[in-house]
Amino acid sequence: MRNRHDRTHGPRIAVVGGGIGGLAAAAFLRRAGLTATVYEQAPALREVGAGLVMAPNAVRLMRRLGVLDRFLRRAVPLEWGWEFRRWADGGVLSVERLTGVCERLYGERTYVVHRADLLDTVKSAVPAEWVRLGTRCTAVEAAGDGALLHFADGTRVEADVVIGADGLHSVVRGAVTESEPPEYSGICAFRTVVPADAAPAFALRPAQTIWLGPGRHFVHYPIADRTMVNVVAFAPAGDFTDESWSATATTEEFHAEFAGWDARVRDLITAGGVPGRWALLDRAPLRHWSRGRITLLGDAAHPMFPFFAQGAAQSVEDAAVLARCLADAPDEPERALKRYEAARIGRTTRLQQVSHARRDSNHLPDGPAQRSRDAALTASDPLVTNGWIYGHDAEAALVNTGSPTAD
Repeated sequence: MRNRHDRTHGPRIAVVGGGIGGLAAAAFLRRAGLTATVYEQAPALREVGAGLVMAPNAVRLMRRLGVLDRFLRRAVPLEWGWEFRRWADGGVLSVERLTGVCERLYGERTYVVHRADLLDTVKSAVPAEWVRLGTRCTAVEAAGDGALLHFADGTRVEADVVIGADGLHSVVRGAVTESEPPEYSGICAFRTVVPADAAPAFALRPAQTIWLGPGRHFVHYPIADRTMVNVVAFAPAGDFTDESWSATATTEEFHAEFAGWDARVRDLITAGGVPGRWALLDRAPLRHWSRGRITLLGDAAHPMFPFFAQGAAQSVEDAAVLARCLADAPDEPERALKRYEAARIGRTTRLQQVSHARRDSNHLPDGPAQRSRDAALTASDPLVTNGWIYGHDAEAALVNTGSPTAD
């Protein structure tokens, strides 16, 4: 069976994946005057996981999308960021005031939000009829002046443009570049959500707190209008290599990794119940992520360690830039995708690299190198130092990139 998009306006655009990145792509395409169909394998739109950070570089795009009011219903504005603490006694190494400073430097605040709340926000900007649920894409191939998508039920769909927003284990990526197996990082992540009434009072403060210790670090902040505390922690993986967000550990395993740490850390572990656990696998930056009429977005294009909290933000930036490129050249999709890649790949590659580097500095054993790191943290101003991240305006930057010629 062959199914065709209705070509109501501009190219027929297929988005594979209905997570934050895929729905953001559809939302920004709609804002740009284009239409799209989103294919999601799950029977319902939902987000696995818990909390994430939305820094000014992403928040300004949510404002332009017209969904900021909805976002603010459940997002928590951070008053303090980079509150680094010692693992054993909670001694504060460094903390930075965000309230007022983010707005002055970058025009927006920084927020923390539950993934499900962010998905709901972005979904509100996408017409329900654009989303096809329970449709699992199994392959994508170039076909004439477009592409052909194959689905598990035997259906085939023709499109002029295919956007792979299907995450770490992207099917679409195979149509763009040769797949290379990820490398074992030796690190795994634990995650859990603690109900506010079960959390220690200090964890409910509007602060992003990061405990640093030998071989490990532990992060928490309030989400969902402060009704929950998001906890994510990183520790040696041993022989654990499961990258699935649906995998779990036991509370005892979580406790064992943080034995001897400050009692407040252990209290949060206890209050969180059964934790999720996944391995961090290391992927080198792609040299290109577009081929012909097929391109990638978000984790499918540039998966990164979460140590700079920019994964979701970069998906939103991708979506905004891709939509603008396609809207500027609706009859020249290949040229549009080349322009999109050229505008984005340098920035996302740099973020992949700095996120990778943070792994080692966060996990130093106690000793001279750790003391030197702590002193550097005390003297640092990360809000200013990372201005290249938070001050970036993805749409404004696109105007200055020009438009590459098609091959």
